[in-house]
Amino acid sequence: MQVQTNQSLSVDCAVFGFDGETLKVLLIERPAYNALDRLKLPGSMILENETLPEAAYRVLEEATGLRQRDLYLRQMEIFSDPKRVEGDELAWIRQRHNIHTERVVTVGYYALLKLNGRLIDYTRSKGAQWVEVDRIQRLAMDHKAILTAGLGYLCREMQQSPVAFELLPRKFTIRALQRLFEAVLGIEIDNRNFRKKMLSSGFLQPTGEKEQGVAHKPAEYYTFDRNAYRKALKAKLRMGFIDNWRY
Repeated sequence: MQVQTNQSLSVDCAVFGFDGETLKVLLIERPAYNALDRLKLPGSMILENETLPEAAYRVLEEATGLRQRDLYLRQMEIFSDPKRVEGDELAWIRQRHNIHTERVVTVGYYALLKLNGRLIDYTRSKGAQWVEVDRIQRLAMDHKAILTAGLGYLCREMQQSPVAFELLPRKFTIRALQRLFEAVLGIEIDNRNFRKKMLSSGFLQPTGEKEQGVAHKPAEYYTFDRNAYRKALKAKLRMGFIDNWRY
């Protein structure tokens, strides 16, 4: 028996990745769509036999090839403006999903991925592309608002938890970690203050390895000690990444 598509409820996902220099978001290009706003966030109408999180994970697996265990996914908020999708956009959704609706309410999610060559190649094969967040001017429907909301959630969470490490490879330099914070928060951070803050947290472990083949002085690689963080969390401690930084 064919599973029916819900007529009026969808999920849309702001999927962030970090390439070592800039924060990027995954966008889908709608083929054979002549409107100005051809790029959109990954999303879909939900199926009648799945929950909202299941629909979001399905969308992300289709776009990235990654399964639930490899994804950091969080629900944001509901976008329910009756006019968020209308006219040609509503007609496109009707045709795309073979449904007959006058209104679509969407639940926004944001996801964090470790960006690498293999993932970039896979998403490209699916007709998707990674675009620098700061360069995005327009998106389909209200997806620019969903992206902005996702970025706001990411900014707040990075100041309260170790979510930044979901965007970094297992081994990273403090310089790369600082660039990530600067890219997400849109600020300049004092190098010495940041390094001191990170090392004093007790959550970074040196690997004994250094960068190879770089023009500048090779930086040491670190890993994030999740066990140490969990112990601190249980003791009701907080990292306080941003408090008292000098910019």
